[in-house]
Amino acid sequence: MKHAKDYTVKPEIDLVYMWVDGSDEEWMAKKMLFMGEKTNLNKEATTKARNADNNELIYSLRSAEKYVPWIRKIFIVTDEQKPKWLDLQNSRIKIVDIRELIPPEALPCYNSVVIEHFLYRIPGLSEHFLYANDDMFFNAEIAPDFFFTDEGLPIVRLKRTYTNKLINNCKKVLKIHSNIYRKTIENAALLVDEKFGKYYSGIPHHNIDSYLKSDYKLVSEEVLHKEINSTISNHLRSDNDIQRIIYLYYTLAVEKGKIRFVNRRESCRIRLHKPDFMYFIKKYNPALFCLNDSHHATNADRSRVEPFLESLFPDKSSFEL
Repeated sequence: MKHAKDYTVKPEIDLVYMWVDGSDEEWMAKKMLFMGEKTNLNKEATTKARNADNNELIYSLRSAEKYVPWIRKIFIVTDEQKPKWLDLQNSRIKIVDIRELIPPEALPCYNSVVIEHFLYRIPGLSEHFLYANDDMFFNAEIAPDFFFTDEGLPIVRLKRTYTNKLINNCKKVLKIHSNIYRKTIENAALLVDEKFGKYYSGIPHHNIDSYLKSDYKLVSEEVLHKEINSTISNHLRSDNDIQRIIYLYYTLAVEKGKIRFVNRRESCRIRLHKPDFMYFIKKYNPALFCLNDSHHATNADRSRVEPFLESLFPDKSSFEL
């Protein structure tokens, strides 16, 4: 792997985060008022894991400044919020409210899957960009060619998985997984299969991904506009959402991306309800890792997050006050 310090950065690459402070009483009041109007809500869509803030963003930014200093600019997409500790005078970072990106009919929106379809609308976003959730971290010096080929095409990192797709009387049948997250991935895979005749059974590595803004815009506004637009009124996560992996499946289908099946030394997903986070870091020393919250995690699990991250990234970044 090339180290960032040995690499001449071409082209410019931005980093985008989605962030919400679930402890913000005003924001929670708005969400609870909206949810109070709904019935039969899926617990996966409303679990605390959807918006819990364990101060991960502070440490993710520290990891970015330490290991990928070649990033041009960082955008943080929020819903009328901003981190209290963030130095907004830093010219390399900018808060972007979702109202700048998503259509009015999508509001109120507590569904990150919908918001992600409009990342390409971020004002000033570079053609080549990375996207991360705030619980994703850089853990080694990484050069741009970790994310993009020499030709500037995105490297698509997937995890191998078994497909349940069957051929029966010339009709494609997929056994849909009961988990909303997996359903949204399968929705994306089936749409690309229907449009391009190519089915990708590999699933997202659930970590930092690379994209081309022009491809994102093309798929969202033209290639699959009707299908994506039909989901934008899903104010909370829903079974028929289309996961953002659709943009990477598209790049593979039109041969504008390079597929790579990951191992844990490249990309490690650590479940929050696992007892020993450091075990995974010491065992795999991954280039990227994610501390994945879920409905399985408890408040006790979440209380271990910040001390762990502080031990890995103790030095303040220039993005902090």
